[in-house]
Amino acid sequence: MAKVRNLEDLLVHELKDLYDAEQQLVEALPLLAQAVTSEDLKGALEAHLEQTRGHVERLSQVFKALGKRATRETCEAMQGLVTEAQQVLEEGMEPNVLDAAIIAAAQKVEHYEMASYGTARTFAHMLGQHEAAQLLQETLDEEEQTDKNLSKLANTLNMQAVAVENQDGRKSGSKRSR
Repeated sequence: MAKVRNLEDLLVHELKDLYDAEQQLVEALPLLAQAVTSEDLKGALEAHLEQTRGHVERLSQVFKALGKRATRETCEAMQGLVTEAQQVLEEGMEPNVLDAAIIAAAQKVEHYEMASYGTARTFAHMLGQHEAAQLLQETLDEEEQTDKNLSKLANTLNMQAVAVENQDGRKSGSKRSR
């Protein structure tokens, strides 16, 4: 990491981190979309992939607005979230439970992105970088909408996962007593 001496340096650091995070997602989302059984979830993940590609392009515009070259700095947080999501695929879960686990992983990613874009947008605004702040706000708005869409979808998918649990002879939400 380059030495951070002021808020502008911190903004550029955050942007490099986001640039890497989005590119990690471009690689991970197709694997998750391929693993799900819900067509609605698959469609949501594929739509998010296209949106994420747009976020990479928009970040390039932010760098340009700041007079900086778009470069990546490893986003360890996203690396951890992606690793966690990939581990879910190896658990051998029932399909409906796997869908619920993948949507949970996707929402963790969205919440990280919303926090990161909100922070970067605020830094840009405080520095008088209004074009950059506007571009970052556009992405933040899209991330928030994606999170809302995933939440709606999760309501249905989580109920399907509960149905799997009930089919296994366990009572949902409580342990059996003897």
